[in-house]
Parts: sequence; C-alpha cells; structure tokens
Amino acid sequence: MLKSVALESWHLAQGAKLVPFAGYNMPVQYPTGILKEHLHTREAAGLFDVSHMGQVVVSGTEACAQLEKLMPADLVSLPVHKQTYSLLTNAKGGVIDDLIVTRWSETAYMLVINAGCKDKDIAHMGQHLQGVDIQVLEDRALLALQGPQARSVLADVLPGIQGLVFMTGIWSSYRGEAVYVTCSGYTGEDGFEISLPNELAEAFATELLGDDRVLPIGLGARDSLRLEAGLCLYGHELDEDISPLEAGLKWAIAKARRSDGDRPNGYLGSELISAAWNEMQAKTRVGLSVMGKRPVREGAEVFDVDNKLVGRVCSGGFGATLGAPIAMAYIEPSVAAIGSSLLVDVRGKLVEVEVAKMPFVAQRYFRG
Repeated sequence: MLKSVALESWHLAQGAKLVPFAGYNMPVQYPTGILKEHLHTREAAGLFDVSHMGQVVVSGTEACAQLEKLMPADLVSLPVHKQTYSLLTNAKGGVIDDLIVTRWSETAYMLVINAGCKDKDIAHMGQHLQGVDIQVLEDRALLALQGPQARSVLADVLPGIQGLVFMTGIWSSYRGEAVYVTCSGYTGEDGFEISLPNELAEAFATELLGDDRVLPIGLGARDSLRLEAGLCLYGHELDEDISPLEAGLKWAIAKARRSDGDRPNGYLGSELISAAWNEMQAKTRVGLSVMGKRPVREGAEVFDVDNKLVGRVCSGGFGATLGAPIAMAYIEPSVAAIGSSLLVDVRGKLVEVEVAKMPFVAQRYFRG
C-alpha cells in the first residue's frame, strides 16, 4: 500500500503523473515535461514536493554527544540555525544514509533523511541513541523552491528569509503558523526548503504557483538536476558497502572528527575509515561526459581503452542544461584522472565517455 503525501490531490489537479517512489505515490513529472521542468528550474524557480523525506527531531541535553556517535559531524561547533551535510555510518565504515542536520536550538537537532531509508534510520537511532527524545514529524510537509528567482519569489510570501545564506535556517510564519525555512536544496541552485504543517501545504504551494516565475517540478527533473550538480543519491552513489572515501566525501568527515582532530573518531566505523584515509581505494566515484547522444544508465559496465572492466555506472541520464548525456560511475582509481577516455557498454554497444570534473554545471549557492 503506497503512502500519500499531503499534496497528492493537489499534484493530480496540476496534471502530475504519479509513480511509486520509496513507498510513496509521488509526482514524477507534470504536463510541462521533465526537460522543460529541468530548464525552468535553472532559469527561474521550481517548486518540489519532498514531503516523502523524513523529518526527525532529536532533542535533549545529550543530543549532541549521542548524535556524534552515529555520524562524523562536528555538532559541538555547529551554531544554532546552521546546517551540515553528514552521513550515518555503520560498523564497517559504509553509509547507512546521508542526511542534512540543522541545529534548531542548543539541545535540539532537525534531521532530514532519505525516504527510502526512513524506517531503518529511525530504528538505527532508536537502537543507538540513549537519553534523548526522537520525534518523527509526520504532521509536517517539506517543500523546496529552487532556482535563481526562488529568493525573490519566496521573500514575497515568507518574511525574513531574504538574507539567508547557504546552509542556514530561520523560523518564519505563514498564516499565523510556524514554518522553518533553510537555504538549501538538491539542484545546485540557490534555493530553500520549507517545513510547514500539512494542513497549510496546499495553500502555500498554490500561492507560490500563482507567481509566473514558478512551475511545479517532479522527481524526474529533480534527479537530472542533482546529477548535473554532481550530488549523491542514496542507493546509487551511496550504500552500506560504499565508504565515504570511495564516494569522494572526505569533506563530509568534519576536521574535528578526523584522526588528527580535536575529537577524533568515536562514530561507527571511524577506525576503519581513519585507517584507510591515506590509502588508495578499490574504487572511486567520478563524473562521465558521454560522447554522442546515447545515454548510459545505472548498472552499465565501464571499460578502459584496452577493454578491461574497470567499473560500473551508478547514475546516468540527460543533462538538459548541457544538452548531452552525463553519468557518474565507480571505477578503478588508476583510470580516474580527469580527461581519461573510457568505454561504457550500452546494450552491447560500446559508447565512448570521458572522465569529467564535477559538478557538471556550476553550483550557484548563495553564500552572501
């Protein structure tokens, strides 16, 4: 039985095509089509419903110390209303999930976790966190407004958000109810995520859509936008057998939590990650520019110019901003230099690709 988000009937009224995704009935596209939705987000403002994601508040005097047992974040130094990207790791140094953590107060942290990992993440936290309160916000929707005009659009609807910089948040209000707004997103563009009561979601989305600069955007364009931005998608670039080092996420291991930091290690799998820190990994995540127009897809095998199998594609699709297919893959480090020529098997035909610098499209986060 598929779960419904608060805006399901609203999506249908906009002509959305709904598909099963992570146990939810979600809009994959609207009549505008994925290509135009993608380009509109890059050019103006796109409205995404990401209410299927998990919103979890962990609170209590021990919340900081307890959460640092599960992720390599520096939560001690994270100011109130600041965010950080982090990872829930397992004992073997793999990734249970990637997430965004916002410090709501001195003793409360808001976690946004992936929809497909929600149940296992909550069970994992329940097993390992002691002396804290874990609250799943089932009564709140999560909407994202992304694109170069998102800031001016949202400032007309929510007071006080104009000055927000990337990875910061603020409490605002809509129709007398508290909403929490962060300057963040999954497209590489300036944008915002808004957590608000379910009962206000339809009025809020309708008001935003009343602005000519805004179009509703489905999961199809969300995926192509994040691929251009070089961002990981759990279950593709990340899973419990992939380490942050292989994924190119060393930067997500806070300096204070590294072996030479102020509070080294102490999270699940930290000893294994620290031991492998300076070693060559068995595989590494890279971007691939595809020569020609034939897209390469997840699971396709990657070969070097001597036809030796060197890896596998983890995400692939059409980069609408670039007008060409692009992909990400895990390959052997020996062939991972930028500009290296490789081949991808697409239904028995070898397609030429080149290792490319990521992100494919320059990120435009607003940093003030």
